Amino acid sequence: MTYILMNKKLSLVTIFNIHNQKINYKLSQHPSINSKGKRLLDIIGAFTGLLITSILFIPIAIAIKLDSRGSIFFTQTRCGYRGKKFKIWKFRSMVSNAEQLKHRVENKVQGAFFKNENDPRITRVGKFLRKTSLDEFPQFWNILKGDMSLVGTRPPTVSEVANYTLEHYQRLYVKPGLTGEWQVNGRSQINNFEEVVSLDLRYQEKWSLFYDLKIILKTINLIFTKNSGAY
Repeated sequence: MTYILMNKKLSLVTIFNIHNQKINYKLSQHPSINSKGKRLLDIIGAFTGLLITSILFIPIAIAIKLDSRGSIFFTQTRCGYRGKKFKIWKFRSMVSNAEQLKHRVENKVQGAFFKNENDPRITRVGKFLRKTSLDEFPQFWNILKGDMSLVGTRPPTVSEVANYTLEHYQRLYVKPGLTGEWQVNGRSQINNFEEVVSLDLRYQEKWSLFYDLKIILKTINLIFTKNSGAY
């Protein structure tokens, strides 16, 4: 297993490989991190998204409560920019003890992430929320706080990052996003983590404020397209 340690003050990543060899890598800062235009776009988008969420909250909350026992929201620790941990918010789309049942569900994809098209933990309402991406609307709060961006990489779990190689870790050089390259390029059809990493690195290479706007427009279009949602 590869172990990755961060020194945020020095912007240094230390890698311990399977042979316990230590390698230090100096991180360069991606231009999107200090972009005032990107942050302004995030704030405007977050306020707009939270307004829509507040309108939809009551019917979604009632549906979740009537469908299954448990809280309205689901929170989980994720890793953001340079591995910084934060609490992500979603409308609950699974049974309340989903994390405890995860070991019983087969992972249908390869690499450091988890997906199963027929995950039995997903509730009836949860399938609709995921299909329409409504389950992710509470993340506009994460965007407003600055933990996430409208556009970026998929925010990984702590356990996923624990299995990263250096190449995988490069996807954390930008803030995680509500949407991104892999979401608009067939996320439900991507079954190999290396493809996710490739798309994330492509986003970093092609990034510009205009490119973010292009991905946002593609995402809005996909929400209303059949079979566009997540598992």
